[in-house]
Amino acid sequence: MLRLAVLFLLLSNAVYYAWTHELLKAYGFAPAQQSEPQRLAQQIRPEALRILVNGDLPTADTLVPAAVPRPPECLQAGLFDDTQTALLRQALEAALPVGTWQLDPVVEPARWIVYMGKYADAQALAVKRAQLASLNLKFEPLVNPTLEFGLSLGAYETRGAAEARLESLKQRGVHTARVLEERPRVQGATLRMAAVDDALRVSLDALKPALAGKPLRSCK
Repeated sequence: MLRLAVLFLLLSNAVYYAWTHELLKAYGFAPAQQSEPQRLAQQIRPEALRILVNGDLPTADTLVPAAVPRPPECLQAGLFDDTQTALLRQALEAALPVGTWQLDPVVEPARWIVYMGKYADAQALAVKRAQLASLNLKFEPLVNPTLEFGLSLGAYETRGAAEARLESLKQRGVHTARVLEERPRVQGATLRMAAVDDALRVSLDALKPALAGKPLRSCK
């Protein structure tokens, strides 16, 4: 019985070998063809296929997109007095290329205001504001902190214009206001950089000590 089983297995293996190697194809016994020639016709530019090796693989640096440069912008700062202007000029000449900056002379006129105050405290100031609001009068913030607690009912470049405003206010019931010079005439310079690009922005930190606390702002 065992011999028959061994003989059957040998015969089966021989038949399977002949079948898979198409030795019985002439007798109509052969495995079905697995090729799909239609897929070859569907290939798109197979000659462009390239097998990459380790050295061809992209690195993390090449996968990170390059930073998009910001467009140049115009920046300005000031006003600087004569001493500040001299120090700033030295810093500009040391840090920035010639032609990328300019110091423009500027004269700011005096500022005359119609002033009410000083009041004892913030509460007294709030009471006066309420009274002015009841008269439909507007007030402006003070630029001179030494005049707090007080109110400005208008700012003018000349004393005459402020006096004229005071007279019109008296006709509306304002009797305790007066005209004073909030800020004297100032002469100095402003810094202007017309086209600050990314390369120039790197050097701006070196200018901070010479800017005297005045921020760089977009040009008007």
